[in-house]
Amino acid sequence: MKLSRKIALVASVASVGTMTAVLPMTASNAAAACAAAWSSTAVYVKDNSASQNGHNYTAKWWTQNESPATHSGQWDVWIDNGTCGGTTPPPTDPTTPPPTTGTKMASAPYVYPGWGNPPAPSTVVSATGIKSFTMAFVLASGGCNPAWDGESGLTGGVHANYINQIRAAGADVIPSISGWQGNKLGPNCSTPEALAGAYQKVINAFGLKAIDIDIENTDEFENTTVQDRILTALKIIKTNNPSVKTIVTFGTTPSGPSYYGTRLIQQAKALGSNIDIFTQMPFDFGGGSDMYTATVNATEGLKNTLKSTFGYTDAQAYSHMGISGMNGLSDQQEVTSVDTWTRLRDYAKNKGLSRFTFWAVNRDRGCAGGGVVSDCSGIAQDNWAFTRVSAGF
Repeated sequence: MKLSRKIALVASVASVGTMTAVLPMTASNAAAACAAAWSSTAVYVKDNSASQNGHNYTAKWWTQNESPATHSGQWDVWIDNGTCGGTTPPPTDPTTPPPTTGTKMASAPYVYPGWGNPPAPSTVVSATGIKSFTMAFVLASGGCNPAWDGESGLTGGVHANYINQIRAAGADVIPSISGWQGNKLGPNCSTPEALAGAYQKVINAFGLKAIDIDIENTDEFENTTVQDRILTALKIIKTNNPSVKTIVTFGTTPSGPSYYGTRLIQQAKALGSNIDIFTQMPFDFGGGSDMYTATVNATEGLKNTLKSTFGYTDAQAYSHMGISGMNGLSDQQEVTSVDTWTRLRDYAKNKGLSRFTFWAVNRDRGCAGGGVVSDCSGIAQDNWAFTRVSAGF
C-alpha cells in the first residue's frame, strides 16, 4: 500500500466495574476465602480467579505467566480484590479455556473517499453484497486531534458524508487510523492516555464497532516508543469499550512477521493490549512473487508467532488473524489476480481467519497495462470483482 497511500496523502478490555471477590465478606468482616493459588503455567481468561500472597485476584482478559501481585495496576490484566484468608487450595488450571472464536468480521475492503474516483457505496453494495468497508485514513491535525487525511476534521466533510452513504446502503464502516505516510496520531500524541483519547473521539463520532490501526513505516511500526504507545492506548480503548474490536495492520515478510512485527505481537502480550485481530499486508516482497504461496506462507508464519507468544492452538491463532492484500498490481508490480484472490479467500475462510480485506475498492476496476494507479487495478478484470469475491468471506 506504500505507493498508493503516498498518492492518497499527496492528493488529498473488558469492563472492570462488575468484578467482585470470589466470596463476599461475612457480617463479621472476615476475609474472603482464598481462590486457587496462581500458577505461572496456567492460562486464565476473563473472570477467572486466583490468589497470591494473601490476596484474591480476577483476570480481565487472557493471561499467562503474569503475576497478579505485579500486574494489578489500573491498566493491568489482574484486579486486586483484597485480602483473603483460610487455606489456599493448590494451583489448578481454570476450567474456562481461551476463546477460539468470536472475533470473525465481515470482509471490509479499504476505500478512500477523497480521491481515486471513489465509487458510490450503493453501487458497490448492490453489485457485490459487501457488508462493510474500511475507510482510509484518520491522521492528526493540530497536534493530537484526529482528522480525516489530517486536515478535514472528523464530521461534516466528505468522509462523514461517505460513511452516511455506506450505512444508508446497508453496510457498515471501520475507520483506519495512520497508514504509510502523513502526520499521524501515534507520534503526535505524547502519552498513551492522550492517544487513547484521540481514538475515543473517532469511536464516539461514528458509533463504531471496530477500529483499525494501520501501523507502518519508521515513525510508528519501526519506532518502539510509538509502538508501545499505540499498544497501551489500545489497551485503554479495550478496557473502556469492551465490545469494540481492535485491529492492528502491519507489513510482513514472505515467511511471516519481521523483527518489528514480532516485537509488536510480543509487546501486545506483555502490555496486555488484548488486540482482537493481527492483520498482515502480504505484498511488496520485491516483485515477481507467487502471491498465493507468499501470502499463505506469511500467514502461517503469523500463526506460529501468535502460538508461541500467547500459547494459542492453531484454531485460536487463526481466529485472531487477518489478511490485507493489494488487488491487481502491487506497488512492486506483483500480480494478485481475481483467481488468486478467490483461492486466498477460500484459504482464509477454511482456516477460520477473522479478517479479509484488500487495498482498495477504488482500484477494483479493470485497466490492463494501466500500471499502479489510484482508480483501477492495472490488470484486466470486471468492475468490483475483488469486492465480490471478498463478500463471500
